[in-house]
Amino acid sequence: MKKESQTIFDKNVIEFVTVAAEFCAFLERAENIKRKTFVDTTLKILPLLYLKASMLPKCETIGDEAPETYVTEEMYEILRINLADIMAERDDYLEVFLPDMAYSDQPIKKNISEDLADIYQDIRDFIFVFQLGLNETMNDSLAICQENFGMLWGQKLVNTLRALHDVKYNQEPDEEESEEEYEPGDDDCHCDDEECHCEDDNCHCHDHGCHCHDDE
Repeated sequence: MKKESQTIFDKNVIEFVTVAAEFCAFLERAENIKRKTFVDTTLKILPLLYLKASMLPKCETIGDEAPETYVTEEMYEILRINLADIMAERDDYLEVFLPDMAYSDQPIKKNISEDLADIYQDIRDFIFVFQLGLNETMNDSLAICQENFGMLWGQKLVNTLRALHDVKYNQEPDEEESEEEYEPGDDDCHCDDEECHCEDDNCHCHDHGCHCHDDE
């Protein structure tokens, strides 16, 4: 068996492929996920993805041509927009590990959605080639993904992890919590319409928030 074949079927490579594929699948189906659930799940996947990437065996390219890519500009943009919609006002964060920071008097703003989309693009291209099952291109795709981990998406991953941690543990009460604390006002009385329950067991006329007998 050739050396590249031995590398691509290494236990640590298979485990990385498994986690990477799950990460990509999660982002692809995340469109309608609530932000709290999305943040909680991403905070669990990203550390595992980093761990598995850091355990990959050393791999070098052997082919003359770069492997195929899978993620198009349109696919990237759709994913980024979906993630930005989920994160909403919590999408932005201040970057502290960019080289440009050494020459800037102002904080540099980054986006969780863009960082995750960048990580996705590298990993999804790798998964696409790996699934083709051709040893040489699988090897070269792994080598490129490993190099990009060290130079590009690994740093983005830990930066995004820090930003997501802040979203989870330093946030204002969300809309769901506000709805739970909501008390009805004057506009909520339905005594003159079909939704009135004053004559049945659902009557709340003795509750603190009832306005059924107000002069108004």
